Amino acid sequence: MFWYHSTTKHSYNSVRTNPNRLSWEDQPSTYKNYPVQYEKRKLDLEKEADHFLYHIAGLTAKKSYPSGEYYLRINPSAGALYPNELYFQARGVEGIEDGIYHYEVRSSSLTLLQRITKQEGLEPYLGYSTAMQGYLFLVSAVYYRSSWKYKNRAFRYCLLDAGHLLGSIEASALLQSNAVEVRYDIDREKLNLMFGFGEREWFLSGCAMVRPIEGEKVDTIEFSLPYVEASGTFERNALIEQAYHETMQLRSCRREVKTPTFTYNTTKLQETIFTRRSQRGFQEGAITKGQFNYIMEAIHQPVPSDCDEEVSVYVVINRVLDMPLGLYKEGEYIKYGDFARKAGYLSLEQYSLSMQAAVAFFLTSKGENYQALYQKAGIIGHRLYMASLYMGIGCSGIGAYYDDEVNAFVENEEMVLYALAIGK
Repeated sequence: MFWYHSTTKHSYNSVRTNPNRLSWEDQPSTYKNYPVQYEKRKLDLEKEADHFLYHIAGLTAKKSYPSGEYYLRINPSAGALYPNELYFQARGVEGIEDGIYHYEVRSSSLTLLQRITKQEGLEPYLGYSTAMQGYLFLVSAVYYRSSWKYKNRAFRYCLLDAGHLLGSIEASALLQSNAVEVRYDIDREKLNLMFGFGEREWFLSGCAMVRPIEGEKVDTIEFSLPYVEASGTFERNALIEQAYHETMQLRSCRREVKTPTFTYNTTKLQETIFTRRSQRGFQEGAITKGQFNYIMEAIHQPVPSDCDEEVSVYVVINRVLDMPLGLYKEGEYIKYGDFARKAGYLSLEQYSLSMQAAVAFFLTSKGENYQALYQKAGIIGHRLYMASLYMGIGCSGIGAYYDDEVNAFVENEEMVLYALAIGK
């Protein structure tokens, strides 16, 4: 998979010799809506189940500009392009008929795609042989929403954004004191076919918030949904399609069974989820060592999944009270120095972010399972958002950086997955 990663690297020269020119007339829609013949139900936030779902991917605010209206969502996305769609199976959930649904973001509605029975369901596609009470989520990518702007590099953003959506599921589940498990070993080919995606939309992962129903075996459900347009416009990208198909099969996976332990107050966490925003710049404000340690503890909690990849977290300390300046790895001091300007340069010269932030983060990995490791990086990124904002500290995800120069700075040859910055 290194061929795709190498092909999509940024460098000082590449961003200047290959400027990104957007075709505004081809801008894709960021919403998928099923036709009116499907049964739909508006979310009722007085109901616990609907409240839980809304805090995963709901709309939170609207901004108006001369060019049109812009809606903010609970989950972040690179360039606000939102390439991911959320589907789920509900079984035995109070207030929701047993079935398979699509979360329609624009109208805050649930679209019923397929009813399920006690004997059949999606469980076997996610590796379960027993009927599972609760939610089985499926996260897809409509890649042209991202490739319209980010071209070949868009597959990275689709995966990171999927990780953020999985992180949103985890955060919303915490409001109900529930744990979730990420499932990467899903039957993507069969699911893509059943949901009628063609080559314009693909499943990336699943997520389970369930408990087994003792003694109830379940068979695979079979259905065939017609194709429903998800982007309006489309331009094929053969490189991204090849990358997706070549990374579908998992290799040498290690399962993580430990559950994370967070110390959030539920009321305050709910407010944090709803008011989450990406910081557009920092004012060189400092954070305390206690705040930093709280955030680091949150992002290093285990991520329960069926294919856990190791992700290295490098930290550039710019402005943390009572902590030496310099580069750290997993909390261990590596080298002393004021690297604020260097961090800003490495983040594609976005100096108002990584240079003026209190802390800059670079996530890398030598893992083999590309889709799993990139989505884990997105989950870690979402935990960083939640923990930082919970502490009153701003956060910004940065998907663009000079890959090889980051490697030289942190002195490794791993794939660079994500950069983020926090501060005031």
